[in-house]
Amino acid sequence: MTLAVFFGCTFIAFGPALGLFLFTIARDPLRIIILIAGAFFWLVSLLLSSLIWFIAVKASNPQDEPLQKGLLIFGVMFSVLLQEAFRFLYYKLLRKAIEGLVALSEDGCSPISIQQMAYAVAGVGFGLMSGAFSMINLLADALGPGIVGIHGDSQLYFLTSAFMTMVLIFLHTFWGILFFHGCEHRRWWEIMAVVVMHLAVSGSTFCNPLYVGSLVPSYLLMAAAAAWAYLLSGGSAQNLWRFLLCLRSGASPQPRS
Repeated sequence: MTLAVFFGCTFIAFGPALGLFLFTIARDPLRIIILIAGAFFWLVSLLLSSLIWFIAVKASNPQDEPLQKGLLIFGVMFSVLLQEAFRFLYYKLLRKAIEGLVALSEDGCSPISIQQMAYAVAGVGFGLMSGAFSMINLLADALGPGIVGIHGDSQLYFLTSAFMTMVLIFLHTFWGILFFHGCEHRRWWEIMAVVVMHLAVSGSTFCNPLYVGSLVPSYLLMAAAAAWAYLLSGGSAQNLWRFLLCLRSGASPQPRS
């Protein structure tokens, strides 16, 4: 049973992201390099936020439960802000990289666009590393020994954690597109929207173990962010409607008899 939980939660959490990587990134060495570098930036942000939270906890009274809960909330919110700050720093670094690639190319064009970088780096790179750190310890515990919920806790803990990890990976992917688009066109309200959504999703996890309070808002925000990123990437509502109806280009819906 523990082995089934392990593989089930692994494929739920990382299966869609693995598909994105294999079909859109794995064939291009440059995208792989950029993705790994983006994941490294996320790791640095996590290291700094963890260090600050650790110092704050050690400097406080461990017996004061309200204070410890407040420090936990502070740590989560500070970590979110630091992640977005490093996303911005990485955008500035990539802009310099694009200028260098253009200068070195023979035709004066960059081999990768800023939109592709937003998807491959700030998106999938941030999301995969975030998901790995969210689930690695849980997956290790899922192998047993032990039974989830034997002391009256929810038996859906591993399953809901896997679905939460999956939605966070997708959200980072869409947030990367929105964030880079806002930086590229100096639309600071788009950047602020990404920060607010990130804070909202992270804050909703404090509703656990009432998992409906965290999963439902997160998936609703994911749907909104996906539609927004799709439109900013050049998509149209008409093409989306054709995709949902499985129609080919130029075809029109046939009336039913």
